[in-house]
Amino acid sequence: MPLTAARPQTADLRGARRPDRLGAAEAEVLRIVSDARTPVFVTVRADGRRRYSYWRPLDSATGRGGCYVALPTAECDALHAAGRIALGEPLADPNRIIHRVSAARTPAVPLRALPERVRAA
Repeated sequence: MPLTAARPQTADLRGARRPDRLGAAEAEVLRIVSDARTPVFVTVRADGRRRYSYWRPLDSATGRGGCYVALPTAECDALHAAGRIALGEPLADPNRIIHRVSAARTPAVPLRALPERVRAA
């Protein structure tokens, strides 16, 4: 499940995505974080460096896994800033702080108001 890098931003805004839409990398990260069977953690080092990671179990069919997998920090930070993922209670030791990462519950989108011409009819 490789994560793709985001396209470099250009001056042409016609193809720009809306802020509420996720790119492929953010959607993949959110899918992994939302899976209850895959606990994701962020480790914050004393120098401020962050690393989002999870344990990938060994797959007996392919022989792959059995290791920690790092998630792209930029996409995880963007999801955290947008309120799509939340950090749990900190577990601190002298060199680092570890938080459990979970998908944030997003509030329901309010219904749009009906246009004037529909209300007047």
